[in-house]
Amino acid sequence: MTEFKALVVSEQDGRYVSKATTRQIDDLPEGEVLIRVKYSSLNFKDALSASGNKGVTRNFPHTPGIDAAGVVESSSVPELSVGDEVIVTGYDLGMSTPGGYGQYIRVPAAWVLKRPEGLSLRDSMVLGTAGLTAALCIDKLEQAGMIPGQGPVLVTGATGGVGSIAVAMLASLGYEVAAATGKATQADFLKGLGATQIIERSQLEAGKDKPMLKEQWAGAVDTVGGDILFNVVKSLFYGASAVTCGLTAGTQFQGSVLPFILRNVNLLGVDSVEQPLVVKASMWDRLSLQWKTDLHNLEKEVGLDELPEQIEKILGGNMTGRIVVNLD
Repeated sequence: MTEFKALVVSEQDGRYVSKATTRQIDDLPEGEVLIRVKYSSLNFKDALSASGNKGVTRNFPHTPGIDAAGVVESSSVPELSVGDEVIVTGYDLGMSTPGGYGQYIRVPAAWVLKRPEGLSLRDSMVLGTAGLTAALCIDKLEQAGMIPGQGPVLVTGATGGVGSIAVAMLASLGYEVAAATGKATQADFLKGLGATQIIERSQLEAGKDKPMLKEQWAGAVDTVGGDILFNVVKSLFYGASAVTCGLTAGTQFQGSVLPFILRNVNLLGVDSVEQPLVVKASMWDRLSLQWKTDLHNLEKEVGLDELPEQIEKILGGNMTGRIVVNLD
């Protein structure tokens, strides 16, 4: 049996402990493709899995990591060959299936995409699920009619993974970006990504009891949910759209139908986990070509041994940008 290194989360005395340890390839689940993982990334869902959240992962010990980029070691399907560089994001990876925080994963071929030519394996994990989600959000807003020059586009939770990439990507596409955050100290970071306006989170929390608010936004990417999301909807320009993809501020959505009726606005949802592989492939092609964005200002690289500290930071709301995990 071949040994490899992985971050394993186990339950000890009612607590969930993450530790880099040794596993065996033969312990991996059945699957058509064995991949030697080179890079992964840290997402909020990974931190939830590592903290024992049963809505993400039910059975422990477990290796999180909903993203993985690496090289095919063996394949039983003709579409994928030994040596192919590939990306896996979402589906069940890192949830019930051992994920990208291990140097090897074994997965169904239907989860695996060949690396786009315009991105390195490392580049793809600077993006990861966060970048894919941001791209899906922007694509959905543009399908609904959003174009540059209509006015400011709001991004909530702007220092997080999805938020920070959305800010940078929207700015690179020519949009005027307003970045909302509860971290006042990160204003320069957000301006460095291309934001032209910094909005304090408290401003978006005001007026939650009102059925309508002043029109401010030509579009919005919301990563937080809760009362903030509905205040954003109430502040959209006539005919504009908001897209939501996160819930760090809560899952409840309470409000009036008036913005939808009187201002003709749209609230759109995005899921990046179960999207058909063909849709993911289309987004990754965009991310590697016309939507390719310089993200060096928002990424940091760590190894497996440093991951537990970073997991605690993201759970505590103290993370900015993207963490790339080097499995070598």
